[in-house]
Amino acid sequence: MPWICWRWVSVPISSDKEPQPEPSLRLPFRQESEDMMMFQGYDQQTVDFLWGIRFNNERPWFEAHKETYLSELYRPMKDLGAEIYDFLSERRPEDAMMCRVSRIYRDARRLHGRGPYKDHLWFCVERPAEDWTTRPTFWFELGPDYWGYGMGCWMARPMDMAKLRSRIVRDPKPMEKLTKALRGQTEFTLGGDTYKRPKAGAPSELLAPWFQMKTISITHEEKLTEELFSRDVVDRIKTGYAFLLPYYDYFLTLPSDPEPETLK
Repeated sequence: MPWICWRWVSVPISSDKEPQPEPSLRLPFRQESEDMMMFQGYDQQTVDFLWGIRFNNERPWFEAHKETYLSELYRPMKDLGAEIYDFLSERRPEDAMMCRVSRIYRDARRLHGRGPYKDHLWFCVERPAEDWTTRPTFWFELGPDYWGYGMGCWMARPMDMAKLRSRIVRDPKPMEKLTKALRGQTEFTLGGDTYKRPKAGAPSELLAPWFQMKTISITHEEKLTEELFSRDVVDRIKTGYAFLLPYYDYFLTLPSDPEPETLK
């Protein structure tokens, strides 16, 4: 699962070069994506490269296969991100969203015995903010033997989670509706870090799981499927994100809630 705080950089969508570590000022994503091609699906070379970097995680191998990385993984990931960004922006035109594509290079300060490259790549669509890890974010990830997508706040602040519990107690019906919808489908599951000790106060057994969450993730993950190799995956992601938008709206407004009285 990708609910770990990796280092991100803004990606110039019009460039085919791997982004540099220095932060850059982004223009609105739509302006940058006008020259993007429509996503056509990944192919076997994409999977072969990901397996290759997993078992040959060293610079000579990567440099010898860098063009494959750019053409079969990095550029298709940007194309897919551009389409998903457009889809979400059309449905939330008031949100100044942006798309970030991860770097394949690991942070040299945090290798911990691992090779210098990641064996997976992902993008996120989110509101631009320095504390983006605390805000609801849409993501898609591809590895050599799995893929996944979803929405969540994977480094939610304790205060925001306290505000979530307080809002549920104050007005449980909206979250009851969201929870019933989540339980009534099979694409996504609720995940994230949980508190070791149970937290009391949930209005009902239905809503109790939200009281145990330290972070929030609503995710889908599975082995590689045929739809990844065609445009079918675009429709599946769009359908999934359309389902997740009400959850995004709900969590997006948490920071503006009043602080719970017990925590002041």
